[in-house]
Amino acid sequence: MNLLVVAATDFEIKPFIQNNKNAEVLITGVGIPATIFHLTKQLARKEYNLVIQAGIAGTFNNALAPGSVAIIGKDAFADIGINEKGTFRTLFETGLAKENDFPYNDGWLVNEHEYFRYPSLFVAKGITVNKIIDDKVQIKKIREKFEADIESMEGAAFHYVCLQQKIQFLQLRSISNVAGERDKTKWMMKEAINNLNIELKKLVKKYSLR
Repeated sequence: MNLLVVAATDFEIKPFIQNNKNAEVLITGVGIPATIFHLTKQLARKEYNLVIQAGIAGTFNNALAPGSVAIIGKDAFADIGINEKGTFRTLFETGLAKENDFPYNDGWLVNEHEYFRYPSLFVAKGITVNKIIDDKVQIKKIREKFEADIESMEGAAFHYVCLQQKIQFLQLRSISNVAGERDKTKWMMKEAINNLNIELKKLVKKYSLR
C-alpha cells in the first residue's frame, strides 16, 4: 500500500521521520494555502492508497485534555464568510455557497473512511482557521457556532483536497493546548508530539501491512 504522511512542520512528526520506512512524507508548511498547494501538487505526481495528516491542535473540549490524541471525523473552514455588525456568517449562511454541494455535507468536510466504523481514538469535530485568536469572546462564539472539539490551521484544507481527489484519508491530531491559551508555559507540547507520533506509527504500521 502506498502511504503518504502529511504535516505542516517536520517538528511535529520528527520522531516518526527518524524511524519511518513505510510511508512517504510531505511537509506542506503552515496554513490553508500551503496545504492545498503542496498536497494537490504531490497527489498529481503520484497515486496513494491512503494519506494521513498529523499535527498538533488546540482544544475546545474539556474531554480532550492537552496531551491526548484524536482522529478527526469532520472538519470545516471556520472563518471563510462575512462578518457584519459583530456577527459572523459562513458562505453557506449567506447563500454564496450550497452546504451540500460536493465535497460538503451539511457544510462539513466529512471523512467516511472505514476506520470510523470501529475507531480506536476519540472521534473529534475540527474547525480550521486562518488565524489563531486569544480573545475569549470570539472563542466562545466560534465554539458555540460550530460545536467543535479542536482547531487547527490545516485540517479542513487537507479534507477538501482529499475529498476532491477522491482519495482515502485520515487526520490525526494531538492536543497541545486549550484553544486561546497563548502562554506556552501552560502547553503540553512535548507530551502532545510524543503521543501524536506513537499513534501515527500505529496507523502507518496498520495500513502499510495491507
